[in-house]
Amino acid sequence: MKKVLITGGAGFIGSHLADELLKKGYAVRALDCLSEQVHGVDKSRPEYLSSDVELSTGDVRDPAAVKKALEGIDAVYHFAAAVGVGQSMYEIENYIDVNCRGTAVLLEALIERPVERLVVASSMSIYGEGRYRTKQGSICETAAREIEDLRKGRWEPMGFSGESLSPVPTPESKPPSIASVYALTKYDQEKMCLVAGRAYNIPTVAMRFFNVYGPRQASSNPYTGVLAIFSARFLNGKAPLIYEDGLQQRDFVNVRDVAYACSLALECPAAAYSSFNVGSGQSYSILEIAERMGKVFGKKIAPEVIGKYRVGDIRHCFADISLARKALGYEPRVTLEEGIVELAGWLEGRVALDKVAEASRELAGRGLTI
Repeated sequence: MKKVLITGGAGFIGSHLADELLKKGYAVRALDCLSEQVHGVDKSRPEYLSSDVELSTGDVRDPAAVKKALEGIDAVYHFAAAVGVGQSMYEIENYIDVNCRGTAVLLEALIERPVERLVVASSMSIYGEGRYRTKQGSICETAAREIEDLRKGRWEPMGFSGESLSPVPTPESKPPSIASVYALTKYDQEKMCLVAGRAYNIPTVAMRFFNVYGPRQASSNPYTGVLAIFSARFLNGKAPLIYEDGLQQRDFVNVRDVAYACSLALECPAAAYSSFNVGSGQSYSILEIAERMGKVFGKKIAPEVIGKYRVGDIRHCFADISLARKALGYEPRVTLEEGIVELAGWLEGRVALDKVAEASRELAGRGLTI
């Protein structure tokens, strides 16, 4: 039986991956610091974490904890990270420390004790704006938005000559365009793992997650995914807050599909030293997501479109998943409708602390909304 370590394995995506690996016959150990922002003040073992998972409580920045967690391990998933675009823009030291130094500590430990495979959680945020097409049919890889346009509520990026652009699926070949500290740290995590993996003959795969949602996401964390944030608002009888005009498009992928894709990355020899988009291959506007959720949750509460730009946000980005389909055999299996119903069922009877307004004031007070 192969034994797998998941850093951040008690978290949202890590715990679902653990379930997937256990079903396939792997033994699983999780290294997790049980961050208060995710797990609450008591920092106890999550009730959703399978009893078959060996939990090692510790910080990925602690060399001793990492070395101990690697004992007897055949493969590693590196999912431990501080997550949140907005928060990363003012908790810069923490994000760099957890995401970059934590990865460096893990890699130094792996140099001393190599494994058969390393899979690192990367992010769609490294792309910045997604790929666009001009009216003439040419591809634009470097779309950007000017602050002055955003101040005037001109949300859509324009081409170099001021022409309008249409968003199209973003492939792995699109050059990175870093728009937030969080994105920078995810890019660093991906590149550090791939570089060190090649240097020390540790087959490494980077999985670029798009907007992951589903049960177990921390609904009381105002810096987590869109669906979890909207859930907290609905459960507290409040309108979801939507930046800009709500028409920005994203790819929302169910956490069970993400876990499935990551399990494929472990078992596919040809995937080594490659990066893959992990999304649904579909795009939805933020406004549409809020409206769909309201219907499923039975809440007749119209979303509040606040018409402000949040520094670090991009306009459109959704996944081209053809490479993952071809190389890994990945195919999304959970529709958005099924996923929202499942999320609503999991949240029924649970308490979600609504900290969204508090987080919004924090960003505004620091000049991070326009």
